[in-house]
Amino acid sequence: MNDRESRVLHRGVAAPPVAARAEGNYLIDAAGRRYFDGSGGAAVSCLGHNHPRVVAALQAQLGALDYAHTSFFTNEPMERLADLLVDAAPTAMAKVYFVSGGSEAMEAALKLARQYFVEKGEPQRTKFVARRQSYHGNTLGALGVGGNALRRAMFAPLLAETELVSPCYAYRDRRPGESEEAYGARLAAEFEATVERLGPGNVIAFVAETVGGATQGCTPPVAGYLTRVDAVCKKHGILLILDEVMCGMGRSGTMFAYETENVVPDIVAIAKGLGGGAQPIGAMLVAPGIVAGIENGSGGFMHGHTYLGHPMACAAALAVQETIRDERLLDAVKLRGAELEAALVERLGNHAHVGDIRGRGLFWAVELVADRATKAPFDPARKLHAKIKKQAFARGLLCYPMGGTIDGKAGDHVILAPPYVSTPAEIAFAATTLGDAIDAAIAEG
Repeated sequence: MNDRESRVLHRGVAAPPVAARAEGNYLIDAAGRRYFDGSGGAAVSCLGHNHPRVVAALQAQLGALDYAHTSFFTNEPMERLADLLVDAAPTAMAKVYFVSGGSEAMEAALKLARQYFVEKGEPQRTKFVARRQSYHGNTLGALGVGGNALRRAMFAPLLAETELVSPCYAYRDRRPGESEEAYGARLAAEFEATVERLGPGNVIAFVAETVGGATQGCTPPVAGYLTRVDAVCKKHGILLILDEVMCGMGRSGTMFAYETENVVPDIVAIAKGLGGGAQPIGAMLVAPGIVAGIENGSGGFMHGHTYLGHPMACAAALAVQETIRDERLLDAVKLRGAELEAALVERLGNHAHVGDIRGRGLFWAVELVADRATKAPFDPARKLHAKIKKQAFARGLLCYPMGGTIDGKAGDHVILAPPYVSTPAEIAFAATTLGDAIDAAIAEG
């Protein structure tokens, strides 16, 4: 690309550098500079880039069938991928609905949940309950149930009204002397009180990320919290929709992040690590009761997109998931994840401006503070997260920073979510380089 002005509507005013090619866990720009993909883009590239097995699957699929609309045909990779996901789910799932990304998966989940209750003769159920500082996608429906105040603000008049309750954010919201169990019980009680205020018969579902993602930075649920929330849902006939777009498909150390929780979700949304970035794909898994309710009603889901179950996307995702299974990469996630946690603690555990290091598997975040004792955040005007990203980039590390961690305005955190095939040396590089970038960004003032 020459020096002419880009005609692409980029995320920012200025066009970013051109990514020319990739080699394993590295992206290489047009000038030949190499960057370790320490965040997998946005926790997407679980196998790094250009994995031979995925490349071969795409080449074979392109030579056999590139596209067939799902109103006419199903296709083999879609059927095989659905079988793999249903068989791997830790709770009973009956069907999988394939879309082109996480926002579409969540949009579909919301619409399916609404249709389910209409089919049951409960059309008065129109409300969703979700959590502040959550993120469920950028379509209007998904944005409406999200709690990302910054992303919502511009489009608030267009969004469906959603009740937002407290997130599970132990670092800031757990009271002094309060046990994890008591904290989780308090959050569940708040949720139930909200349901009772709205009228249990008016609520469709509770929507939550199993492990908090980009907006709040890898916040895992405290022990027992999701179990209590699930019990409230079951008590009042409310659906539980888990968003595992970012934290699922092995990222948290198990194929589904909710495997470590005692819950039975009705719908689970997945994406990112499903296809590892080789093709755009997302999906929702649906429990038997929901499927039966739709099939016994109008007979079909009143929703659709042109690229549902795209053969190329499903072939890529199937290759990714078979590779994770056959190469026992979930074991690698646990091992490398422990190394990443240890490396972050060693480099930043005593840092004057690191308040919290949290996460699971290969999904970790560092929250920055101006003062460790008071947990006071940096002035948002400093845009510390953006400076850290720039400093890390200059050192050959791609990380995933975000501002507004606390309330959409204040707070800074940085996520590391490296590929499952990362080496110990690459894990060490990511933690050390992030520390150097943080120091340099803070020194900027």
